[in-house]
Amino acid sequence: MSGTAAAVAAARCGARVLLVERYGFLGGTATASSVCVLMNFYLRGQPLVGGVLLEVIGRLRKLGGYDDETRVFDPELMKVVLEELALEDGVELLYHATFVDVVRRGRDVRGVVLRGKGGLQLALSEVAVDATGDGDVAVAAGCPFEKGRSADGLTQPATLMFVLANVGEDALPPLREVNRAFAEARRSGELSIPREGLIWFKGLGRGLLLFNATRITKIDGTSSADLTRAEVEGRRQVMAVVSWLRRRFPEAFRDAVVIRSGPQVGIRETRRVIGEYVLTEEDVLSARKFPDAVCRACYPVDIHSPLGEGTVLKYPPPGDYYEIPYRCLVPLGAERLLVTGRCISATHEALAATRIIPTCFGLGQAAGVAAALCAEMRASPRQLSASLLREKLREQGAVV
Repeated sequence: MSGTAAAVAAARCGARVLLVERYGFLGGTATASSVCVLMNFYLRGQPLVGGVLLEVIGRLRKLGGYDDETRVFDPELMKVVLEELALEDGVELLYHATFVDVVRRGRDVRGVVLRGKGGLQLALSEVAVDATGDGDVAVAAGCPFEKGRSADGLTQPATLMFVLANVGEDALPPLREVNRAFAEARRSGELSIPREGLIWFKGLGRGLLLFNATRITKIDGTSSADLTRAEVEGRRQVMAVVSWLRRRFPEAFRDAVVIRSGPQVGIRETRRVIGEYVLTEEDVLSARKFPDAVCRACYPVDIHSPLGEGTVLKYPPPGDYYEIPYRCLVPLGAERLLVTGRCISATHEALAATRIIPTCFGLGQAAGVAAALCAEMRASPRQLSASLLREKLREQGAVV
């Protein structure tokens, strides 16, 4: 999502943009991992992220693909909306291509090497935006990074989201009742899933439920071996949860079937690229404001235990928001490069607040506008005036 927002925002500034995606559709975790719900980005009824995000929501709403109450969206329609938006603004898409390496001239990133179906390809650029989520481009360019919490390097667990159809809504028990039974099933050994409860959201259509109900611990999302284990374990947990629901609450789940889980497990955290400023937990919880802010948010520090059961929630002051400075998008160790999405410069704790889709969308729009301005001026992002960037973001409807 952050990469798509960056591409659209840059194109609207007049830049020529190539958007590279390893799958055959846009949207990242929102579509590839079925994380099809926008966590809260409203304060006193007003959105803290505007611009391209609100345009996407508006288009989804017209297609019947967005629920304003639950903020659940249809991932298939999201793919269509993002793609149409990018193409309308002149973004060049390249699907089924993966990042291999950077092209460097000294500290300058001057392009990337890609692997597509036809072999290796070269894409040269004035400015590159790393929206991989894992900081792949930045790390290849030699930028410093951190991974996991300071105590032991463990990252937040992964989750395989899934959707059930044919749920008997009239017989659906309250979630708190389900979670009491879930806790008992874990204590008795009937279920072996390292989380304290299930979360579900009503889907767009009768009898549909979107589940956040799995937890895969002690994995490194930058390791293919660990990701393989996560995919396998995630599907095991999905089947275990569904089988248990059918047994324990047959009136509601007897005929329920899994219709979607997405081609990729959902990853909350991997590398955090160290930038000109590192956002901290204190910044989030004190609702700190910055003169070079490019995005606002009110989502709490939300840490799912890397070891299993337990979730820590810490909130900013009621009725207030925190800001993310542009400097968090400017990595150390390289020039002509920006990072966006969940690999921005933040601590483990701060990332737990900034990693949600709306915030990543706002960060992406900022990165795209910054990249376009730098390309036009043939300058490195480190040299860009934050006041100019904020002015251009406001012109695009961003809330800064």
